[in-house]
Amino acid sequence: MSAEKIKAESRTEFGKGAARRIRREHKVPAVVYGHGNDPIHITLPGHDTMMALKHGGANALLELDIEGTTQLALTREVQVDPIKRTLEHIDFVAVRTGEKVTVDVPVHLVGEAARETLVVTENTTVQLEAEATHIPEFIEVDIEGAAAGTQILASDLKLPSGSTLLVDADTLMVNVTEQVSAEALEAELEEAEAEAGIEREESDEDAAASAGAAEGDAPAEGQTDSE
Repeated sequence: MSAEKIKAESRTEFGKGAARRIRREHKVPAVVYGHGNDPIHITLPGHDTMMALKHGGANALLELDIEGTTQLALTREVQVDPIKRTLEHIDFVAVRTGEKVTVDVPVHLVGEAARETLVVTENTTVQLEAEATHIPEFIEVDIEGAAAGTQILASDLKLPSGSTLLVDADTLMVNVTEQVSAEALEAELEEAEAEAGIEREESDEDAAASAGAAEGDAPAEGQTDSE
């Protein structure tokens, strides 16, 4: 993953008021931490930064030009306005070329499993150690034609060169099971409730159906059962 180049400005004003002023100018307040140095407070161009984060994914690597000084920065936390979907604030960690970092990488499924199966992604990300400049954007898992009973473990993932798995090799990532019909689920639920001694309350529809059946079985007015 190559680093996106972004021009940044040093920031000396802090607090909510300053942050609001920065956002009104379509810019983003941010902080760069790491390597035992004091945090670097910066301002980034809103549109360019948004595009860089979209391109780089969850672990976007930026090459920040902070008033003539270049700093590689790995995205750690992004705050987004829940309504406007604009960037509110970004936390970065400073990294160096060749440095190993710990990251959570998204898992993407490709292909279609066999018919009448249900595919459950048990873990949507996997933790890896990778070089800061070679972090995979995602790990691809091929489920094409996977039959019920197929289980894909962390050890089955195809990692790019230089990446090391940090989770247990037996961690279940993807589970392919038989698709269960609504009728079968209802039957299983009723059986479980019966075993537990739970009595269901009759629904309005069932009550109406029972009443209708009872009226149909009852003799009409003026008639006896023998008529």
